[in-house]
Amino acid sequence: QVQLVESGGGLVQAGGSLRLSCVASGFTFSNYYMGWYRQVPGKQRDLVARIDRGDRTNYPDSVKGRFSISRDNAKNTVYLQMNSLTPEDTAVYYCNRITAILPWGQGTQVTVSS
Repeated sequence: QVQLVESGGGLVQAGGSLRLSCVASGFTFSNYYMGWYRQVPGKQRDLVARIDRGDRTNYPDSVKGRFSISRDNAKNTVYLQMNSLTPEDTAVYYCNRITAILPWGQGTQVTVSS
């Protein structure tokens, strides 16, 4: 059964850091580019980080230099290190493949207070 389970969110003050984790199962994780997405209520879900099957990464300008995505193919896990958080980063964060999107997991809530 295909599953994505995100964790690591929470409440943090502006300027703080969080590390999110996503454990994938039910497919050959190492074969796929993976990404972290975020969604604010009433808005579309946006991609905030992507990683290829190895360690090449890409970020939008809004998080570049603050967020870092990594993966451990042996653990079927993708991570998102988030530093210098701002209230604008408040959202529910999800992981998923970049192509052949899977059913979304429950996500993990990140709330940044000012």
